[in-house]
Amino acid sequence: MTITARDLMTTDVETVTPDDDISEALTRLARVDFNGFPVVEEDGTLVGIVTQTDLVQLFQPSDRTLWIPIGFPPFLESLEYAIDLSWDELDTSIDLAKNAGKPVSTVMTADVVTVEPDDDLDRILDLLVDDERDINRLPVVEPGTADDGAGRLVGIIARQDVLGVIRDERRSDD
Repeated sequence: MTITARDLMTTDVETVTPDDDISEALTRLARVDFNGFPVVEEDGTLVGIVTQTDLVQLFQPSDRTLWIPIGFPPFLESLEYAIDLSWDELDTSIDLAKNAGKPVSTVMTADVVTVEPDDDLDRILDLLVDDERDINRLPVVEPGTADDGAGRLVGIIARQDVLGVIRDERRSDD
């Protein structure tokens, strides 16, 4: 028997919309035991994904690193010392206030790796172990009928779902 995405997926998927506030997504993410939400339009069309990494980066801006040259003028062979100013409470509060009202669409990843319900376990495994992307959850979409080819979200597969199936198969073979 060939295992497909349809066999592995969870159909009760928690999502956000592109217009949801970042603060709402952060609050919801703090209450769940996974690390991101698919971003869908009202009709269920998948348009992106927002993860903990996307949201945490709001509070780690690179422009808060102060580089100080150490040495004597003209600093031809000086060392540079970096001071990270990003993690004091005031700055974090300012970052939260600055970003709280922004929509999820400003931080989401629009280029989402997805599978279709009939994709097999080998394809799913290939995506989950891709060296270039750190994928923990794969949205499952029905092939798109819209002009832009976007698909409707019908489920999601977590890495732990795949590991559970592989474990169960190995035990049944023994």
